Amino acid sequence: MALTLDYVPAPHDHVVQFYRHDRELAEGVGDFLAEAIQGGGVAVVIATEAHRRLFTARLVEAGIDAARLAEAGLTPAGEGGTLVLLDADEAMQALLIDGRLAPHRFDKLIGKLIREAVAGGRAVRAYGEIVALLWGDGYVTAAVELERLWNDLGREVDFSLYCAYPLESVRPPRLRQAPLELACTFIPVGYGPTAARCFVTRTLAAWGYPELVDNAAVIASELATNAVLHARTQFTVTVSRRPGGIIRVAVRDASRQPPRPRPPALLAGTGRGLGLVDALSAGWGADILPDGKVVWAQLAG
Repeated sequence: MALTLDYVPAPHDHVVQFYRHDRELAEGVGDFLAEAIQGGGVAVVIATEAHRRLFTARLVEAGIDAARLAEAGLTPAGEGGTLVLLDADEAMQALLIDGRLAPHRFDKLIGKLIREAVAGGRAVRAYGEIVALLWGDGYVTAAVELERLWNDLGREVDFSLYCAYPLESVRPPRLRQAPLELACTFIPVGYGPTAARCFVTRTLAAWGYPELVDNAAVIASELATNAVLHARTQFTVTVSRRPGGIIRVAVRDASRQPPRPRPPALLAGTGRGLGLVDALSAGWGADILPDGKVVWAQLAG
């Protein structure tokens, strides 16, 4: 079962799906795109050739002439649904300079396309898997930077973004870069903790710490959930490697209210988060800052 939620995507939404089989991917993405097209909106797809074939086949099943729409490209508003197809492999190579992501190229290739689509006044939904390709090829820093650029674009213009990763991507990729610290920013919505957990576990797997993945997943989920429920602000998750084999997972938000552990009521559905963090970590704490706070936990690698 894909890790997605049943909901109607709204502007600024960022859907994250982890899938086991391409069939699951095609169903989720195909339906996401079909709803945009059938509603007269714009569907932008940045995917591998194999996945583009799967998605267009799913659209055909929904009664959409995907080939005609793709050939027409980005049509003016008022002319029905639009489908724009881009090759993810080609896009990835276009965004990289000597193994590093070039933000100005993202702005020219993707940012310009999304802005033009939104300018027509129609709902825009975009699917992208360049981040997944970067992770798979070991460009870890570039993948995180690309996620940040997508998030920045989402704050600038109204569109929904759908990203998908194969579950096997949590296995260590062939590292080309080995940063000591990675960070990613998330918006305070229901799927935020899930996306934060996936970011942390994939980072640790890429760094070669599979034995820490399970505990780190729980810690990341609990700290991110607290940021969503209590701070209700955008939050940044940082994973860092420290001397002595210590891994630090930290969540920064814009609330200066310190976390307060409390014993939960017997039947309460919340209140156990910090207790779990304390039990699973080698130590945790909170640093109050002028513009918010950082809650962190350490794991011994």
